[in-house]
Amino acid sequence: MTLAITQPSVTEPFPPCLERQLGAVVSPSGTQFALWAPTACKVTLRLFSHGSEDEPGSRPLVSYPMFREMDGSWVLNFDDNKHGVYYDYLVEFPCGTVNRTADPWATAAGVNGRRSMVVDLARTDPDGWESDQRPATTARDTIVWETHIGDFSNDPHGGFPTEHRGKYLAFTDDNTSVDGLGEHPTGIAYLRALGVTAVQLLPFYDYGSVDESAGPQFNWGYDPVNYNVPEGSYSTNPFDGTVRIRECKKMIQALHKAGIKVIMDVVYNHMFSPDNWFERTVPGYYCRRKANGALANGSACGCDMATERPMFRRFIVESVTYWAREYHIDGFRFDLMGLIDVETMNQVRESLDSLDGGESIIMYGEPWRAAATAVPEGTVLADKEGLSALSNRIGHFCDGTRDAVKGHVFYVKQPGYVNGDAAGHKAKVEQAVNAWRTAPNGGEGVAGQVIQYVSAHDDLTLWDKLCISMTPEGTIGSGIFDAVDERREPMMAAGRIAAGLVLTSAGIPFLLSGEEFARTKYGDEDSYDSGIDINELDWLRSVRLGGLVDYYTALIALRRSDPRWFDAPRRLIDAGGNLVAFVVGEYAVFANPDAEDQQVPLVKVEAIVDAPGAAAWHSVLDSTRYDVARDADTADTADTADTADAVAHAAIDTDADCFVLPAQSFTVWKRA
Repeated sequence: MTLAITQPSVTEPFPPCLERQLGAVVSPSGTQFALWAPTACKVTLRLFSHGSEDEPGSRPLVSYPMFREMDGSWVLNFDDNKHGVYYDYLVEFPCGTVNRTADPWATAAGVNGRRSMVVDLARTDPDGWESDQRPATTARDTIVWETHIGDFSNDPHGGFPTEHRGKYLAFTDDNTSVDGLGEHPTGIAYLRALGVTAVQLLPFYDYGSVDESAGPQFNWGYDPVNYNVPEGSYSTNPFDGTVRIRECKKMIQALHKAGIKVIMDVVYNHMFSPDNWFERTVPGYYCRRKANGALANGSACGCDMATERPMFRRFIVESVTYWAREYHIDGFRFDLMGLIDVETMNQVRESLDSLDGGESIIMYGEPWRAAATAVPEGTVLADKEGLSALSNRIGHFCDGTRDAVKGHVFYVKQPGYVNGDAAGHKAKVEQAVNAWRTAPNGGEGVAGQVIQYVSAHDDLTLWDKLCISMTPEGTIGSGIFDAVDERREPMMAAGRIAAGLVLTSAGIPFLLSGEEFARTKYGDEDSYDSGIDINELDWLRSVRLGGLVDYYTALIALRRSDPRWFDAPRRLIDAGGNLVAFVVGEYAVFANPDAEDQQVPLVKVEAIVDAPGAAAWHSVLDSTRYDVARDADTADTADTADTADAVAHAAIDTDADCFVLPAQSFTVWKRA
């Protein structure tokens, strides 16, 4: 539950600055610096030629006193364009304390984000940026593939240029292949072949857990320092504040050229440290505090941000809108959305809608938090209890689907529908495929709000969960994750069923990158800083398990072939036993998690399917036709009733007038 208390820190004893543009703004008339610091008695602007203290000439070039305005901001104007100049502020308070701070509203920074930089953003646009357009795919077409910028290209076998590995620019290499041999695609070419329509990127604003000046390091990046500045470690030169901006735009441009939308993972619920630029500027205002003055920690990261306060709400709305407008971002995933108040989330939605084409920008988040937070009484948070107050065009991750399909996320040995407890989870899976719209508790909203998934960067990968829950030796470190011997087929079959359920359910399907080739992190449930080797995509595995990749590709193609998969009602088939069976239009879908073949009379399907009395049923997807390895048997995925190998694969028994559904199979049939 939300801990609702009156916060003892600064409330609103001064007018918030809701109109003036803050930050360093370049215009034809010059450059304006503006910082909101209403409790300060003096603010000094310092200009530098370099972005850090460790570079030559790190001393200030010049310092200027700033002028206080009635709205609590401090302002200084210059007649010239100061593009490329680095700066910070000295903020003095009546008690005598002086805080050095970078600009919380900065849009560029030096190495490690310690100093801000003035940027004329037009100078950072790559060639052709003015003609870059968001792909025309709608929510109905959206299939999300989540990855980390480093994971995407760190593997030496990925065929990426050495200087691009782990960088924004790896996404601009549009013809990479495993070991550069030209046979098995990687990178952008792989995504085009797979067929996903959106890539969700783990945080790529400037974060604090890696040293940008050092060699390759790894962190997920859920520790923001400068929200409106791209992360420098993903650039080829983190010392020049313009390089990261231009290369980030090139990445987005390349994905758009491939027809793929870019969804940005944003973390406005907490920051790297309570000693952040916001709190240095207005101490006690931006972080939530309990009644005893202690910092609220609903994020489990030490400092919940007070999204309900007018100035931080303004910042969030403008920050998201800035990324959408300046970087052409197509969507936003909100980390721990359950810590952000509903009013702020709805204002973000309204602001995005005001942009040209902004109604197509996707918004969704995690409707939960790690622990209780501290907000003023009456504040409604965007957690599960507050979903009804959110715009119906703000979605949320559905952990109910995740746990019903593969078992509880926090109890690694506990199975779900596909991996050992079909009877205990069948009813929930039947709700899940319909986006929970008929659930007894009122459901999860409209179908477009429901993010359907079974694995993400958090927690065990799908493959690791299946290995641990389905093998007697299922303990971390026991060597069970390699997917190389015959014992792995039960887990592979379970994974195929899980994928089938996600990609045929109503809502927006979401995949962890590499899920389609049984990605493993060797049982690591929280790999946020576990290093490159644990986290990188293993592109050789995509070849070795190419048959599984083909299966996902076929599922994605099926999903994209008909818009009804997005939100048409799922009509359940009374198939009996542990089978989950449903109809969408003229499609019939069957999941059989059991170790034995099952039969379903045609008459049970004919009673509810569209196009009654039409031509014979045809199998358009049969998971049993996809082996782990890629071979000739995967080429023909359409199978009719009288195939010679009907015993091995799904078929129709014309004598018994029934569907024959193989053990541990997922099949889709169409009557046309």
